[in-house]
Amino acid sequence: MSNTSAFYINTLVIFLISICSCTNAQNDNQLLKKADSLLTIKSFSVINKTGIPPSKSKHDYMSIGPYWWPDPAADNGLPYVRKDGEINPETRNDFTDYVEKKNFISAVKVLAKAYNLCKEKKYAFKGLELINAWFLDDETKMNPNVNYGQYVPGRSEGRCFGIIEFAGLKDITNFLELAKERRVLDKNTEIGMLNWFTEYVNWLQNSKLGKEAIVRENNHGTHYDLQLLNILLYLNKKDAVKKHLLTITKARIFSQIEPDGSQPHELKRTKSFSYSTMNLNAFLELVKLGRKVNINLWEFTSEDGRSVKAAYKYLTTYLTDEKKWEYQQIKSKKHSEEKLIRDLKYISENLKDTSFDKVLQQVNQENNKH
Repeated sequence: MSNTSAFYINTLVIFLISICSCTNAQNDNQLLKKADSLLTIKSFSVINKTGIPPSKSKHDYMSIGPYWWPDPAADNGLPYVRKDGEINPETRNDFTDYVEKKNFISAVKVLAKAYNLCKEKKYAFKGLELINAWFLDDETKMNPNVNYGQYVPGRSEGRCFGIIEFAGLKDITNFLELAKERRVLDKNTEIGMLNWFTEYVNWLQNSKLGKEAIVRENNHGTHYDLQLLNILLYLNKKDAVKKHLLTITKARIFSQIEPDGSQPHELKRTKSFSYSTMNLNAFLELVKLGRKVNINLWEFTSEDGRSVKAAYKYLTTYLTDEKKWEYQQIKSKKHSEEKLIRDLKYISENLKDTSFDKVLQQVNQENNKH
C-alpha cells in the first residue's frame, strides 16, 4: 500500500469516527434535554383519570380494549363491537389510565437513561419521586391489580388482555436496580416496591384474570411470561423463574410456533406481520431473561423443528425480496421491520449466531440504494 493510499484510509477512518462521536454527542444532548424537561413535571397517578372503575376506587387501574367501538346500530352504542387493528381514540384519553401510565413509564425510562449516562442524582431523585407517587403514596398509589384493564363497555368490566399494558414494569425494575446499585434508593421505597411487586405477582398468579392470561395461546401468553418472570427476577426468585421457563415457556414456544416457523395465532390478525414480530420479540426477550438464570431458550427445539430461531427464519424471508407477505396487514410494516432487524443484530452480536448475517447484509445493501 502506498503512503498516499494509507493517508486517505486513515483520514476516512478518522472522519467516520468523528461522525459517530458527533451523532452520539447529539443523541446524548437530546436525552439530557428531555430528562431536564421532566424534572419539573407533576407526578403521574391513576387517580387523575376522569372515569371511575367498577370498584368505585380510582386507585384501581382502568383501560378500555383498544379495538372496541360503539355499535352504530345501537342508540347508546352498547355493547361495543370489535374492529381488530383499528384503535378507538376513546381508549387513548384521560377517561382511563392508559395514556397516564404510558407517560409515567416513559418518563422513568428517560430519567434512568440520563442518570446512567451522567450520574447526576437529580435524575434519580425525580424518578424515585414519580415511582413513589404511582405505586406507594397513599393518596395517589395504584392498587396491585389490573382487574379493570381493557374492559369493553356493555360486555365486560375487565379482561385478561389488560395485563399486557404493564409490559413496561421492566423499565421500573431496571430503574430501581440502577438506583440501588448507586446507593440512591432509599429503604422505604425499596421495601415498598418489593411489597407492591410481591402483591402484584400474587395477583398475576392467582386471580381469575391472571389465570386466564397464563393459558392464552398467543402474544398475551408470551407477554404474561415476560412480565411475570422479570418481576420474579427482581424479587430474586431465580428458582421459580427457571421452573417457569423449563415448563410453561418451553411449552409455549412449541405450541405457538409451527415447524415452518410461522405463528398461526398472530397470522390471523389484521396486522399479522406486526403481531408476528411483536410476539417473536417477546420470545427473544425471554431468551435474554433465560440467559440470566443459565437457561438457553435459543437452543430449545422440538422434535419436529419448532423453535424461536425457526420463527425468525420464517419472518426474515420477508425482509428481502425473497417472498411477499401474503397475510392481512392493514398498517405499514416499517416499524415492525425495524424491530425485526434490531432483533437480528442482537442475535448475531450477543447470541453469536450468524444465521441471519446474510439477511442483514442484504438489508443494508437495499437501504444504501435509497
